[in-house]
Amino acid sequence: MHGKPTSRRGYVRPMQGWWRTDPFFMRYMAREATAFAVLLYAMVLLIGVLRLAQGEAAWNGWLAALRSPWSILLHLVLLLAMVVHAQSWFEIMPKTMPMLFIGGRRVTQAAIMRTGWTATVAASIALLALAWWLAP
Repeated sequence: MHGKPTSRRGYVRPMQGWWRTDPFFMRYMAREATAFAVLLYAMVLLIGVLRLAQGEAAWNGWLAALRSPWSILLHLVLLLAMVVHAQSWFEIMPKTMPMLFIGGRRVTQAAIMRTGWTATVAASIALLALAWWLAP
């Protein structure tokens, strides 16, 4: 055969909203969306560092902005999203790690998740205590 191919275009699977058809994928996408909360909070902290570098007036303005009701609401929403994000990491962790054995017995998925949460809570308490101790 010479010239243009005469075949018709094959089946093209529609991709718009594919994740809305299955509850599993909806939960997956919701967990993935929490990564934007991590990004947003990183931006808040970056702005704080920039304001600190700009001097005392800029720093105090940033601190005042953090005390506004809208900022407090934003931080509560971000905290909730961070907890969901952390939960998804701790749920995935035992599935992606190599099998662990202690004393000849396999460490359960629940034990790995509990250890992750325990470490998170302990580190959070330690940071809060340090911040309280260093506060003027």
